[in-house]
Amino acid sequence: MKKTVFLISIVGLLLASCQQNQELIPYRKGDKWGFCTPDKKIFITPKYDNAWHFHEGFATVELNGKVGFIDKTGKEIVPTRYDNASFFQEGLALVELNGEWGFIDKTGKEIVPPEYYDASYFSEGLVRVELNGKWGFIDKTGKETIPPKYYNAKDFHEGLAAVKLNGKWGFIDKTGNIIVPPWYDNAWHFHEGFATVELNGKWGFIDKTGKEIVTPRYDNAGSFKEGLAPVELNGKWGFIDKTGKLIVPPMYDEAWLFQEGLAPVELNGKWGFIDKTGKLIVPPMYDEAWPFQEGLAKVELNEKKFYIKVFPDDKVVEYYEE
Repeated sequence: MKKTVFLISIVGLLLASCQQNQELIPYRKGDKWGFCTPDKKIFITPKYDNAWHFHEGFATVELNGKVGFIDKTGKEIVPTRYDNASFFQEGLALVELNGEWGFIDKTGKEIVPPEYYDASYFSEGLVRVELNGKWGFIDKTGKETIPPKYYNAKDFHEGLAAVKLNGKWGFIDKTGNIIVPPWYDNAWHFHEGFATVELNGKWGFIDKTGKEIVTPRYDNAGSFKEGLAPVELNGKWGFIDKTGKLIVPPMYDEAWLFQEGLAPVELNGKWGFIDKTGKLIVPPMYDEAWPFQEGLAKVELNEKKFYIKVFPDDKVVEYYEE
């Protein structure tokens, strides 16, 4: 008898482990969301008003205007009681309650109670928060590491964060020391060693010493991701490499960053995806599209949102049914 119970327990543990490792995709059936396997077998019954992809083992779901979190078995780990929430990142999720933001861990425990007017995701152990109109940074215990004194701030990436002081943007390190003095009109995160900066209406790129690697000359620009950055010139978007060389000529009406080898691009009001050579992998056919994350991209068509997956043979599968 004891041997039978032991075997049942082992089988149960193996099954739970398989479920947690199972790839699950948000699946829309009519107006309800659940989750399915890559071959479209329903795994978690569509019953939610909205659902997002799994991240760090948990997915954000919405029901009756409130959001919570489920695991890959469909078990509700955090009840749908928050007004808004992000996905889990670095073990914590951003949640909103009654207009104020805080953070919970994966058990649902409030690590930082909702008390901030605004906040972002944890990045490199710190998160930017807004208090009384000024931005600073806290750690995962809620301890204030950099006091709220900036007019604006962006997340830490690669050890540096963009901050706004006296109308100009520069960069600080995690101790609050100024590394790149504030003299840019705008600035974005460091990615792959470079940050996008704006000066006198034009965009370029600097390295971590503040040296201009690509002189500000573009009308707009995004961050480097996977070796390429989107840039806008004369109303059209293309991509450059880290030497400033144009890899994909400016020909698109809009473009996002590369993620998992593909980038969303817009042409004549429709969105598709290109690879790093500029080849169209998914023709422009959607009304909106977002970058791939963990093998999935959210798209919109005829005011309906759903997810797509691109397989190695470039076959595109859409996960929904009316």
